[in-house]
Amino acid sequence: MTLGDTDLTIRQRRQLAETAIAQATHGEWDAAVETNQQLLELGPDTDAYNRLGKALAELGRHAEALEAYEHALGRDATNRIAERNVARLRVLVGGEASAPDNGKAEKASAADFIEEMGKTGHARLINLAAALQLAPLTPGDAVELALDGELLVARVGEAEVGQVEPRVGARLAKLMKGGNRYEAAITVLDREEVRIIIREVFAHPDNFGKVSFPGSATARSGDVRPYMKGTPLRYDDEEESEELEEEPEEVEELDTSLPEFSAEPELEEELLEEP
Repeated sequence: MTLGDTDLTIRQRRQLAETAIAQATHGEWDAAVETNQQLLELGPDTDAYNRLGKALAELGRHAEALEAYEHALGRDATNRIAERNVARLRVLVGGEASAPDNGKAEKASAADFIEEMGKTGHARLINLAAALQLAPLTPGDAVELALDGELLVARVGEAEVGQVEPRVGARLAKLMKGGNRYEAAITVLDREEVRIIIREVFAHPDNFGKVSFPGSATARSGDVRPYMKGTPLRYDDEEESEELEEEPEEVEELDTSLPEFSAEPELEEELLEEP
């Protein structure tokens, strides 16, 4: 192969990869499958296998998706995206799990992944559902928050995924009883851990002055920042979600001013003398 052929192949691979990502961003999964398959015809590629697995999983072709992720894991045994999806899909393919409502879980809006100070926060789910119920879910799936007595539970379709940890759930439950409304989406999904991002979409007048997430209320109310680059359809969403930390605690401001220093006359003379 000549140098010119090599450059042409590199450009072609780059163009196909960009096309595949764009198709997935718009939910064009059938087209994304075809594009990633064309890319793999030019040679093995770990990222292309991961993208192919994602597209196939979104279409409900779980056995084929598992095969694609296994190819990615075979090329890179440390690839966390492939590793997690292989574990998840093996449970899904080996058992009788099905997506909530026997259909595909609804994806959250990209707006749910934009953090607005005081109006968005993160929470861990406790008392998680069985592995077979969690297997069909993926990061980016929309979550419904519902009151169950004093508890705040998270549901995807009719299936209960878990309960919002009391640290966050107790406060939101009171605000929801007062008329507030919230949207949520999965950001981290593992066998032993599920995290969600929660966003206030309506504040009832009776709750005026009550901040949903006090930990971020110290910033200006107009400040917003993106929680995830791009959209929840990114293929590296799971790796990025690993970097998710607890909400930062308020830190007292440090006094950076220099203390006043006035040396005594004798001390000044000693400092001026040569050693």
